[in-house]
Amino acid sequence: MAHDEGLYAWRSRQMFDSGDWVAPWDNAHHKTPGFYWLIASFYQLFGISEFSTRLPVMIAGILALLLVYEIGKILLGKKVAWLAGAILSVEFLWLQYCRLGTPDVPMILLVLLAIWSLLKAELHPKYAYIWSFIAGLSFGLGFLLRSFMIFLPIIALLPYLIWEHRRHRHLLNPILYLGFVVGLIPAFVWLWFDWLRYGNQSFQHLFNFVVELGSKERNHNGIIFYFWNVPLKSFPWFFFSLFGLFVTIRRPIPRHQLILVGFPLTLFLEISIFSTRLSHYSLTLYPFIAMLAAVGLNWLGQVYEDRKKPPHHYIWMILRNLSYACGVLGVLLLLGGVVALAGGNAEFRKYAIFGLTMGLGWLILPVVWISRYHFGNKWLTSDYWVAGWLIPCWLALAVAGSFGFLGDYNPVFRTFLQQPAIAKILQNHPIYFVEVEGKTAVLLNFYTPIHGKKVNSISELPAFSYAWISTQRSAELSTPHHVLGTVQKSQLIQVLP
Repeated sequence: MAHDEGLYAWRSRQMFDSGDWVAPWDNAHHKTPGFYWLIASFYQLFGISEFSTRLPVMIAGILALLLVYEIGKILLGKKVAWLAGAILSVEFLWLQYCRLGTPDVPMILLVLLAIWSLLKAELHPKYAYIWSFIAGLSFGLGFLLRSFMIFLPIIALLPYLIWEHRRHRHLLNPILYLGFVVGLIPAFVWLWFDWLRYGNQSFQHLFNFVVELGSKERNHNGIIFYFWNVPLKSFPWFFFSLFGLFVTIRRPIPRHQLILVGFPLTLFLEISIFSTRLSHYSLTLYPFIAMLAAVGLNWLGQVYEDRKKPPHHYIWMILRNLSYACGVLGVLLLLGGVVALAGGNAEFRKYAIFGLTMGLGWLILPVVWISRYHFGNKWLTSDYWVAGWLIPCWLALAVAGSFGFLGDYNPVFRTFLQQPAIAKILQNHPIYFVEVEGKTAVLLNFYTPIHGKKVNSISELPAFSYAWISTQRSAELSTPHHVLGTVQKSQLIQVLP
């Protein structure tokens, strides 16, 4: 995983600690500060902690689910909209990033709010000026939150905005542009103060960062990266979304086909062409994967109940075999979980319980199918079969969250800092930093309550002071010191006289 969360948390803390909300890092920055301001505001309200770092993102995730329901209700009806929200809440990558202190989900919330506002402007022409202003404002604030990344979803909306222009006429609505300009004002104010300090470097760093991202691949993620990564991270819902895409192409959504289908396809093309390809860059697709998956799953539910209608019979047989295959998977997971539980160590037993939970969950589908078609329980309608897909995913993610697989990414580091002796030193003494770098330095910066100076040599430290230092540097030291603890190639030491 990228260590972006730690960087955002640490930079926000620098703003909070220093009281400098423009550029507390002493140089021009390559990102707009909206998300730093958001996290620093929550530090002001709730104190500095992992919880206060992640709380605004959790809130944004919940609001995004509600907006997916509202958008789905307009496009697809209440039943499918509810199903879309349920599916989005159990998409792995989406749920993971709803529990991380990064700006991706808050930006997506603004994009969904803009799309919902454009739809509401169509439905209620009398209040179109209000909804158009909200749409423009959302995009403008998106720039403050996520810099130039907000233009990717804006471009993805162009097929809808251009091809349907004769009907909705959004592009000729001056209130839309007014809202966008108003949303840009905080970013422009920040840029002004940043320019007063650093001159043209303020603009250069913003533009150069985008150019750098667009000019080279990262981790050898080629142009086909999202073709396998998105299906994997949204499994099994991506494959249901293909059914939904097939259904919506055969039966287009009146007036809004270019939102439900055109937007995600255009965005997928954009991020595939963009040279830096990372999993979280595809997150904006996930609400639309959920909506299309809801369409597909709802249609398959109809096949489940009406197998005699051509060509439903052939698809019904596929669903039958798929339900049985899930039963086989459930049995294998149960057997593996039992073996692991019996012979594994305490750490491994967590994964055994995870496997047992998934195994029991995936038995729901064949039980529902067999009960209806072999024992004649006709009351087991398609709603039960659809629930058989949702419940295993929900149970698995709930267990994963309870064991820390979705949030506690560095238990060794956390356990080390919670040791009474270490915690007492950190809470009561300033801690110096001796050339500590890399991802561990990000964590140490955030979790160290009282910061001393950053120095290049241990000889610059006063006697009896405490410092973080890399284990490699510590082994080379001739200055007397006492090692208090070691964690991830870094040591907490006390300098002796």
